Amino acid sequence: MIDMPAKRPPVPLSLERIIDAALHIADGQGLRRLTMRRLGDALQVEAMAIYHHLPRGKDALMDALAEHVTAVQVGPEGLDGWQDRARAWARASRTALLEHPGVLSLALTKPPKGSALIAIREQTEQLQEAGLGDAGEAVRALRAYVFGSVAVEVQQSGWADPDATVQHARTADGEREFQHGLDALIAGLER
Repeated sequence: MIDMPAKRPPVPLSLERIIDAALHIADGQGLRRLTMRRLGDALQVEAMAIYHHLPRGKDALMDALAEHVTAVQVGPEGLDGWQDRARAWARASRTALLEHPGVLSLALTKPPKGSALIAIREQTEQLQEAGLGDAGEAVRALRAYVFGSVAVEVQQSGWADPDATVQHARTADGEREFQHGLDALIAGLER
């Protein structure tokens, strides 16, 4: 009798696995190519199994992807003053968005929900505790700057061009240009 190797049990389906697979598809093939069927194939499950974790289907998936890339957490430890905290939040947000350019359009158009809304509240509280007067207004300005800056960088990189062979959404001067604009914004908020 020949001993057959035991089959590995399937990896349980989870919201985290679904989001990771969806991000992989969106970043590699574009958001338009992200279908529930293609996502099911990537996860090696029937597309209907995904609805157990996302009962609202594709709308819930789009919300979850937007939340994933915008729910940035930055602790205030080791950051002196609201300016350092604002810079840390802005850099972390930029990094998260550039890691997943395939869902940038969702981050720009979906209203913050869940953990993304909590992150915005935490950012506002941290800036307020560090001495910034109108922290809510500052957070709105910082988010607008980060989102706009990342959108321009993705555009300039050529990443979104369907005929391009660009692998990354970053540009050579992106970090320097981002930092220059961030410094100007923070200087304006200091007034």
